[in-house]
Amino acid sequence: MDRYLNEDHRRLQRRVSDFAREAIVPVARELDDRAEFPWDNVKAMAGMGLLGVPIPKEYGGQGLDPLSYLLVVQELARYDASHAITVSAHTTLGTTPIVNFGTEEQKSRWVPLLASGQVLGGFGLTEPGAGSDSGASRTRAVREDGGWRLDGAKIFITHAGVGEIFTVTAMTEPEKRSKGITSFVVTKPTTDLERARGLGMGHADELDFIDGVRAGKKEDKMGWRASDTRELLLEDALVPEENRLGEEGRGFINFMKTLDSGRIGIAALSLGIAEGACETALHYTNQRKQFGRKVFDFQSVQFRLADLATEIEAAKHLTYHAAWLMDQGRPFSKEAAMAKLFASELSMKATIQAVQLMGGAGYTDEYPAERMLRDAKVCEIGEGTSEIQRLVIARHLVQEAFPQ
Repeated sequence: MDRYLNEDHRRLQRRVSDFAREAIVPVARELDDRAEFPWDNVKAMAGMGLLGVPIPKEYGGQGLDPLSYLLVVQELARYDASHAITVSAHTTLGTTPIVNFGTEEQKSRWVPLLASGQVLGGFGLTEPGAGSDSGASRTRAVREDGGWRLDGAKIFITHAGVGEIFTVTAMTEPEKRSKGITSFVVTKPTTDLERARGLGMGHADELDFIDGVRAGKKEDKMGWRASDTRELLLEDALVPEENRLGEEGRGFINFMKTLDSGRIGIAALSLGIAEGACETALHYTNQRKQFGRKVFDFQSVQFRLADLATEIEAAKHLTYHAAWLMDQGRPFSKEAAMAKLFASELSMKATIQAVQLMGGAGYTDEYPAERMLRDAKVCEIGEGTSEIQRLVIARHLVQEAFPQ
C-alpha cells in the first residue's frame, strides 16, 4: 500500500487503532446489546478531530486528504461498525454537502459546528416510496414569503435523533421529477438534549431550530445497533430561503455527487469489517485445537484465510484508487461504485467465513464475529444496493464503449 499511504497516513491509522482498542473494544458488545448511541466515545472522537478530517481548516476541520478520512472509517470499522458509520454519515453525508454546495455564509454558519463535533449532522434522501428510485421523492417544498414550506418524511436516517443539522431533498417542481428536486438545510434539537448538555457536545443553543422538523421512530436494527437510525419528519416546516442549499432543481444532481463520495466511505467501512473478521478468525484458529492440532494447521482453513486476505488487498486497491481519483479532481463515479460493490460483498463473505471457521464460538457474542456479520449486511444496502452499483457500473461501461 506504499503507493497510496505515506507516513502521515500510517501515523493516523495507528492513532485511531490505539483509540479503538482502548475505548471502543471494551464497550462495543454492551452498546450493541442495548442499541445505545456511544456518546462518550463520540465526544472523544470529536476531541481527536475525527469528525472533521477532510473539512478545510478555515471551517474548523483538519484539512486532510480524502484518503486520511477513509483510513479513519476503515480503522474504526475493524473494531466496531457503529462507531465507523457515526463518523462516516456525519462527515460525508451531513457536512460535505454544505461544504461543496453551500454559500460562504452557509458554510461559515454551519460547518464549524459540524467539523468540530459540537453538533452531529445527517442527510435526508430516502423515503418510504423512494429508496433506490430517489427521483420518486414525495416530500414537497412550496414557496412562501421568506422561505419554503416542507412536508414529508425521510426514513432510515442516520443521526435523525441525536443530530441537529441535516441536508434534505424536497420536490419543488414535481412535474420535472428528478430535475425538480431542491435541497435544503434543516435544523432540530437533539433527542438526547440532557445527555448532550452534560457532555458539553451534541447541542448548539445558537442554532435557529425549525418548527415542524423532528425525529420519528427509532429503528431496532439487525446491525449497526449503536448507531442512531430513525425517521426524520418534516411537518408543515417553514424553512427560510437562506437555508436553500444550491440552486433550485439541482438537489438530485448534487446529492448523487454526494452519494459517489459516500460510496467510497461505505467501501472503507466494509473493508474494515472484513479485516476485523479475518483477524478474529486468524487469531481464533491459531489458538483453538481440534484432533490434536491447531485449527489453522488444516490446509482448508489456511486456504480460506489466504483467499480472504487476497480479496482484502484487492478491496484496498479499489477503495484507495477511488479516493485518489477524487483527490485529483478526476471522475470517480464508476470506481466508487466498483469499490463499494466489491468491498461490501466481501464484508459479508469475510464475516460468514469467520463465523464458520470459529464454529459454535463464532455464533456467540463471546467473540465479535457474529456482530461483524450483522453489521456487514447493511453495507450491501446503504448508499445504493449492490444491484444499483452494478447498474451504475454498467452504464459507465456503455458510455465508455459507445461515446456520443
